[in-house]
This record gives sequence, structure tokens and C-alpha cells, in this order.
Amino acid sequence: MKEKYEMTDLGLLHHFLGIGVIHTDSSIFIHQRKYASSLLNKFGLTDCKPVSTPLVATEKLIKDDGSGAADEENYRKLVGSLLYLTATRPDVMYAASLLARYMHGPSNKHYGTAKRVLRYVKGTLDYGLMYEKGKKAVLMGYCDSDWGGSIEDSKSISGYAFSFGSGVFSWAFVKQNCVALSTTEAEYVSASEATTQAIWLRFVLEDFGELQADATPMKCDNTSAISITKNPVFHQRTKHINRRYHFIKDALQQGVIDLVYCLTKDQVADIFTKALSKERFNYLRDKLGVLSAQSLKGSVSV
Repeated sequence: MKEKYEMTDLGLLHHFLGIGVIHTDSSIFIHQRKYASSLLNKFGLTDCKPVSTPLVATEKLIKDDGSGAADEENYRKLVGSLLYLTATRPDVMYAASLLARYMHGPSNKHYGTAKRVLRYVKGTLDYGLMYEKGKKAVLMGYCDSDWGGSIEDSKSISGYAFSFGSGVFSWAFVKQNCVALSTTEAEYVSASEATTQAIWLRFVLEDFGELQADATPMKCDNTSAISITKNPVFHQRTKHINRRYHFIKDALQQGVIDLVYCLTKDQVADIFTKALSKERFNYLRDKLGVLSAQSLKGSVSV
């Protein structure tokens, strides 16, 4: 690039668009500690008491909860800030996306829940994503769903994540467009949505010179959904599903993806579909590659 363009080599990248980068002998670590600290200061939570999870596992949010109207402008600022924080913090993706549903007419309970997420951020300020060097460059996906996860309209929640060697680099929380009649159907739709992302990522990686010669393994914890995907015949259980979701069958037959079973306890995408207990949340957070900067070997102060 220096031969073609007039430019100066400033050495290793350490900061870019609010994202900090730490290089060690064995890994690259990205974080948003400075941005997270500024959020706590902006919303008056610098001295707040930290909590261990972004959301309470047993608590559900609804549109009209009777807690009174909150300041809509401040709520939008807070949730928008949390959404930007998800660039390096997939562990708050579910909470931020859930709160984003109530941008219009938020309640005091919604605002209190958003502040709780900031209290979680307070206790995990130096956390970020770690990518280990020397790992095999293989694209791998995880897909999961929460059947009927949306109380207002009974629609299910889809979540997926993709890793490339180590640590996730692409993830999403999506409310499904249709009402699923069973957990199997919800998982099938989730797998189909994840497949569209897998196909696009394969295109991008090919442009970068990382051609994926083999089918991308997509891990799903529902054996019935896997069976339906691998059965080319449309039958009673699938004839009502929107046609747009059936293209996953073609992707499977063409060797683009390979839907494989994984144990529910190892389903990384579960963290994007529902609020979890502390033990479960911490386990999946580690599996995502979200770690403290203090755990890095040869790390520097952030």
C-alpha cells in the first residue's frame, strides 16, 4: 500500500473509533473501557454498586407495566450508548437489543433495567474480546432460539454467533417475523436466519483470501430441527412455514453449511436469546471470548 499511496506507518494499532487494542505475544484484545467509563459518568453511575449479570433471569419486560413514564430522551440516549458498546461486548447484546424495543414510551421499569445494565458494565469495565493467534482459520457458527420469547406477540427470539479460530466476531439478536408453533419450528427459523449470515461471511472471507473449502459447521441443540433441515421432503410439520426459510435445505445440500448437534450447555448463542443465571451467563461469556484484560498473558494496563 505504501508503494501505491502516500502514507506513513504509525506502527501497531492501539486505538480506533473508541475501541482500544492490546497486542500480546499470543493474542489480540479489543475493548471499550474508556467509552464505558464515560457512559457511567454521563448517566451519574460512576459510584454505583456493580451487579453480576445485565438482567435478572426471572424478570420479563412488557410494554405497559404500570410503573409510570420515564424520560424518553434520556432513555434513548442510554440504550443507544449501550448498543454502541456491543461492538466489543457481545455479553450485553441481548440486554441492549431487548431494551431497544421500548424506545417509544419507555417506563420507569425499562429505564431502571437499562441502568442495571450499566451497573453490570461498571463491574466489568476492563472486559473485551480476545482473539488468540495461531488458531486454525475455520468459520464456525452457533444458532439458538427462545420459543415465544416476546410476551406481547408470542414471537420467538433468534440468536446466532460466528467465530473464526477463536473468539466471536459476528453475532445478533433478532425477533422472528412469524409466530412459531413449536420449539422445533423456532429453531428451524433461527438456523435459516443464521445461514444467511454464514453465506455472507463466506463471501467476505473469500475476498480476504480465506476461502472456506468445507461446509461451515452450524451448531444447533435441537435434533428435530436438524432432522427437518436434512429431509428434502416437505411434510405436515413444515408445510406452513414461510418459504423463505426453506432455502437452508439448499445450502445444506450444496455443502455451504453443515447443521450439527451440540449439547444445550455448550450452545453459545443461548446468551443472545434470554436472560440467564449468573453461573450460566459467566460460562457462556467465557465461551464467547469475552475476558478481563487482567487475564491476558503479558498484558498492559488499560
